[in-house]
Amino acid sequence: MNEDFFNSSLGIKLNINQVVQEIVRFMAEDKNRHYKIVIGSDSDGHNEKMADFVTAIVVHRVGNGGRYFWRRIELPKFYTLRDRIIREVLLSLEAAKETLIALKTFDVPQFDFEIHVDIGENGQTKSMMQEVIGMVRAYNFEARTKPESYAASKVAD
Repeated sequence: MNEDFFNSSLGIKLNINQVVQEIVRFMAEDKNRHYKIVIGSDSDGHNEKMADFVTAIVVHRVGNGGRYFWRRIELPKFYTLRDRIIREVLLSLEAAKETLIALKTFDVPQFDFEIHVDIGENGQTKSMMQEVIGMVRAYNFEARTKPESYAASKVAD
């Protein structure tokens, strides 16, 4: 698996610059709409030694659809939930930085930018809320948690 490439919904492999070109093309179709670019990651331990991590980049034309891109990487399995969630957040932050750097070269309509994390006020991850939200905010990004974190909990799932 090559972690340098994202997959489109059509199964086409794209590098981050090509992903951003597709985002810009989608936004240019209707410059008067409101857009959100959101990034989220999720993971699954698929055997005793390795875990799959999926990161999704979603451009949402609010009220009128969107596009998504995703990449999967395989890493040694994390044995604590906390370590796995932190790794998901770090992968999302890395993708966010790459995306924003590439977007700076284009004239795009104004958009909201969010990091979606696969944690919520219910369940095992509630004790991590402040820590994870603090990590995202330290990078000056807006954090969304369940049930609003669809890029992590639905698209990357």
